[in-house]
Amino acid sequence: MFESLILILDATLRVSTPLIFAALAGLYAERSGIVDIGLEGKMLGSAFAAAAAATFFGSAWIGLFFGIMASVFLALLHGFACITHRGDHIVSGVAINTIVAGLTVTLGLYWFDQGGQTPSLVGAERFGPITFPFADALADVPVIGLLYSELLSGHSVLVYLAFVLVPVSAWIIYQTRFGLRLRAVGENPHAVDTAGINVAAIRYRAMIICGILCGIAGAYLSTAHNAGFLKDMSAGKGYIALAALIFGKWRPMSVLLACLLFGFLDAVAVRMQGVEVAGIGQVPVQAIEVLPYVLTVLLLAGFIGKAVGPKAVGRPYVKERS
Repeated sequence: MFESLILILDATLRVSTPLIFAALAGLYAERSGIVDIGLEGKMLGSAFAAAAAATFFGSAWIGLFFGIMASVFLALLHGFACITHRGDHIVSGVAINTIVAGLTVTLGLYWFDQGGQTPSLVGAERFGPITFPFADALADVPVIGLLYSELLSGHSVLVYLAFVLVPVSAWIIYQTRFGLRLRAVGENPHAVDTAGINVAAIRYRAMIICGILCGIAGAYLSTAHNAGFLKDMSAGKGYIALAALIFGKWRPMSVLLACLLFGFLDAVAVRMQGVEVAGIGQVPVQAIEVLPYVLTVLLLAGFIGKAVGPKAVGRPYVKERS
């Protein structure tokens, strides 16, 4: 029982990693007032760019760089539509998702001729697991051995980075001048403008950070969690990250817990496949997979209070003329 729990928690960390990166990306965007439905598209575009670059150059780190660049480009494109031209945030995000879903498959067919996939990544083309000191020696020690060697050790560098960036993001948002301005722009951009701060510049910086984090999330999917790019491999994780963002009320630590909850239920769904439960029989996997969404709706409906986002989120800012 304890071993099964550790294995589920181990899978939870791996599954939650792209959600954490994407949710933090959405956090920066929405704290600045930009609704980013395009998290899904940026993750997918980054996953393809990272896998393709890793294939060409034989390095996962170069793949990560290209994945981030692709995601930042898409984030700036979204910012150009929403900030500069004051377009509809939802329409722009959905357009990015649709374009990227088709473009990645088209480029995959043209470059690799493998049905839209990239070749399988091996060796240095992937981010391998990091084994902590003495992990193998402690593996057989009761309790501590499993916790150290299985749960804490053996993840890729991007998994550890995701959990490090949560307190870092909390510090940036609540303890730095940029974070103060970021939150102010999302709440009252007119007051920020009156103080002589460029609202558009703050929002563009937020979108660049959003692009970087989404880029890491996508690169993780194709070069760490999997061994290459597959069609639509983001599989709705961008939308789940948005749900976690709302669930966590736009606060980094709460968002982390929400992502871990989604990841835990996803890991349980995988472990429950084909398992017979006494008095119930075999539980349909679909019934478990829907639990995160049902739980989110129930909690937001009345158990944790109304989730209120930044006041100016989704509203185009028009500079007042004196």
